Amino acid sequence: MRVGIKRMTEEQAKITLQEAAGLAIITIHRPQKRNALTANMWNQLAEIGQQVLENPKNRVLLLRGAGEQFTAGSDIQEFHEMTLEESENAFVSMEKAISTIEGLPLPTIGVINGPAMGAGLELALACDLRIGSEKARLGIPVGKLGITLNNKFAKRIVDLVGPSVTKELVYLGRILKAEEAYALGMLNYLVAEAELDRYAFKMGKLVASMSPASLLAVKKSVNECINSAPVLWNGSTPFVDAQDFPEGVAAFVEKRPPQFSRRTIE
Repeated sequence: MRVGIKRMTEEQAKITLQEAAGLAIITIHRPQKRNALTANMWNQLAEIGQQVLENPKNRVLLLRGAGEQFTAGSDIQEFHEMTLEESENAFVSMEKAISTIEGLPLPTIGVINGPAMGAGLELALACDLRIGSEKARLGIPVGKLGITLNNKFAKRIVDLVGPSVTKELVYLGRILKAEEAYALGMLNYLVAEAELDRYAFKMGKLVASMSPASLLAVKKSVNECINSAPVLWNGSTPFVDAQDFPEGVAAFVEKRPPQFSRRTIE
């Protein structure tokens, strides 16, 4: 059954991108709905993810929600207006956006305050690192909605916390408090809410100061370890980068910050 739902204006529901000093900051704005994303917002997120990739000055991505929440995931109320086909298409848009963030060839950091639920949790797990405040709440209570987890969705959680905890989160609809999520490794760092943005910015700047070649290589290698059988070293991949390694060594010896210039890696 379809019902009328008051639509958010562009000013009320939007996703913004700020770029400065090597940092790209994506912020989800829809605080009156706990930053839940509509299908249009998922499409917008995918487009903004591509914008981040297209700017060669971007070294690190920070992904956050406006106000006191990360995101409650997809706007479930919106699905009430949709046919099953429309709902399925909305989930495709959601997965495309999450995969875009996940596939970015630069370090990504999720800044988690308040709820990261359902697709919001998947979006957080698509980031390489996650910093949470004591108010962070993580869960994937899809069992209450009849939403199914495809293998790609499930794999993101399984890779981090294992199959048993993944099943527990769905079977019981558990919502993890920040301390529990930190203990399980779903949060890399747990900080006070008042310090969350400052800490995230500081970490982003630190990561951005590292060799892009090193960061890209470890992201690629770790992803290969997760997504395939164990890879044996065959001597074809060098241990150091021809551009960044000499600069890194020189900067260490000269006791100065390194000035890395590489933007891509083969």
